[in-house]
Amino acid sequence: MRIHDITTCDVNNGEGFRVTLWVAGCSHHCHGCQNPETWNSLGGQPFGKEAHDYLFSELSKGYIQGLTLSGGDPLDSYDDILPLVKEIKTAMPAKTIWVYTGYTMDEIESSRLKGILPYVDVIVDGPYVESLRDVTLAFRGSRNQHIIRLHDGKITAIDE
Repeated sequence: MRIHDITTCDVNNGEGFRVTLWVAGCSHHCHGCQNPETWNSLGGQPFGKEAHDYLFSELSKGYIQGLTLSGGDPLDSYDDILPLVKEIKTAMPAKTIWVYTGYTMDEIESSRLKGILPYVDVIVDGPYVESLRDVTLAFRGSRNQHIIRLHDGKITAIDE
């Protein structure tokens, strides 16, 4: 897996103070995307031991509520993201994990991507649609996107 950045004390990409991992690679290429530099799966730098240890060090701070995975599309790096979220949930079960993805929840649930659901707390789903842009929405960019809250891999609430 390749990443573009790890940001700390992020309050823009989920509830509370968060650490955000910006994953390289996105297959959606949404028109008007705010992060087109993250589309190339060969961009950024490798997520190696140093980045891993830094991520865990920042997540372990008491005031950090959890991890947000963004990019790019983290689910386009599913084979690397799945073991990472499993490791985080095992080491720090009280930390919440948010995933921003251009895939819809229907696409996730009907594919192998559904394997990530038991390990995440919130999915912000759907591609960014510039014609549906709405700056009044919390934690999402366009009206077609949903904040989907999960518990044990099951949907508990959907913020429309």
